Amino acid sequence: MRTPLLLQAPAEPIAIRPFHVDADTTPRRLALRTIFGAPRQTVPAALLSVGHQVGEVLVPVIMGFAIDQAVATGDPVRLAWCLVLLALDFAMLSFCYRFGSRLGLLGMEAVQHHLRTLVADRLLAPAGVAGRAGLPGVSLSIAASDVSTLARAVMISVYPAGELAAVILCAVFLMALSWQLGLIVLLGVPLLLVLMDRAGGPLRRRSRRQAALAAEASGKAADLLAGYRVLSGLGAQGTAADRYRAASRDALDGSLHAAGAQGRYVGSMSLVSGLFVAGIALAAGLRAWSGDLTVGQLITVVGLAQIVLGPLSAFATNFGTVWATALASAERVLGVLTLPPRTEAAGEAEPEPGEGRLRLDAIRSGRLDALDLTVDPGECIGVRADPATAAALADLLAGRTAPESGEATWQGRPLGEYDLEALRAAILVVPHHAALFDGTIRENIALGAAAQEATAAALAAADCAEILESAPDGIDAQVGDDGLRLSGGQRQRIALARALAQRPPLLVLHEPTTAVDSVTEARIAERLRGVRRPHATLLITEAPALLAVCDRVVDLRDDRRDDA
Repeated sequence: MRTPLLLQAPAEPIAIRPFHVDADTTPRRLALRTIFGAPRQTVPAALLSVGHQVGEVLVPVIMGFAIDQAVATGDPVRLAWCLVLLALDFAMLSFCYRFGSRLGLLGMEAVQHHLRTLVADRLLAPAGVAGRAGLPGVSLSIAASDVSTLARAVMISVYPAGELAAVILCAVFLMALSWQLGLIVLLGVPLLLVLMDRAGGPLRRRSRRQAALAAEASGKAADLLAGYRVLSGLGAQGTAADRYRAASRDALDGSLHAAGAQGRYVGSMSLVSGLFVAGIALAAGLRAWSGDLTVGQLITVVGLAQIVLGPLSAFATNFGTVWATALASAERVLGVLTLPPRTEAAGEAEPEPGEGRLRLDAIRSGRLDALDLTVDPGECIGVRADPATAAALADLLAGRTAPESGEATWQGRPLGEYDLEALRAAILVVPHHAALFDGTIRENIALGAAAQEATAAALAAADCAEILESAPDGIDAQVGDDGLRLSGGQRQRIALARALAQRPPLLVLHEPTTAVDSVTEARIAERLRGVRRPHATLLITEAPALLAVCDRVVDLRDDRRDDA
């Protein structure tokens, strides 16, 4: 029986209510947990929102009172007091709106960060994730767009409270002026809310489809770029591009349909709300015509009718639309949080400290066909392979895939018996595109663990002296998000230095020098053996300079095994 998945993000800088996601969690439950996820911010924000709306409602009440009690009577003292009261009311509603909105936004950002952390933790789990949602492009769409849309649902716990308070207060004042008008508001508003909820059904369905199509299109684009070398090796660039164009057209159609549904929803709700308020104003005008209302009371009723239009219309946006789109995004986010692992559950064993032997016996996995390979401690082995085969070998050694047949062992034990995190500390596989994080060169290389001498040796071996000399702050220079401030060759050398500084027992480098010039590549090849002693190194590359320093070269392109 499968154990229910239980996810909880680490402690946040802003205290929020933890999200527990298990097998019984539904998209509606996740959306509700999101709405009430930051009560320390949203509760005071909701109270301030109520204060703002109360202030808005009091504006026409104070103006109507001033007309009847000060302007009509010509009393300057009462007029002055009414002006002071009106100024205080404007100060209150402005203060409440300003700080209420800030608190609400702070809570929304805190919940969004919490959700994004949950999604990232699941996607970066050592066992990986299976299914389309586990692909980089689709994952990015869910972690960015869907999480942001879901987090906006926090505002449902802030603004609708004030809007509902405004409607109730308007009904109270209208009841005091005319019980018939107050009764119309008290009976009409619940009917409008029910209508909004029923009308949101088509929007929820279209939003769900649009989000899925957009994520599919962006996912295919990102995955196409990430796997371009593999596609080139297979000669499948044209087919991949055709698939992306088809997905992009579907996403465009879905976006247009969803936008049309949202426009019709908001427009129809605004029209119904407007007709409702217009009816109140017409009834008030007839009461004033018959003498049942004074001029000031008529102005108050008309002003309240205009005020109540805002909250009623906002319900269509702050409740109906936001809830509908959040529910669709919650379904997609929940789909990621409950994804099964890509590989079978890893064992609990940890590699023995020190060096070990990697042995692949008759491995079949993807493009690998009956591969036999042994890497002993201290050896430097080169592997020549087409892009698809090289990627399959890197995925196997990184634990992202399991062999279909054959046996892959480290220190005499199958790789599947090891804890994945511990195994990856022993066998470090550096992908062709190794991402850098936003920080300094020192932080990217050391990763908080590498010793200072190891960092210096790694920088020298990766030929990074020119990078440090040209950078304004040397090793403490900022690289930007994913190394944006560096050239392609500089990013690749920094990533190589980072891998060398970790000094794993077995380092697997997948095309580590494709972005550097031949002279730099030759210098890196000369220094690589020295910095890696006494550890083992596996180079998956086509670079002659790197292959020349290997103890032997395994050529997977034609199943030859050559000694270099």
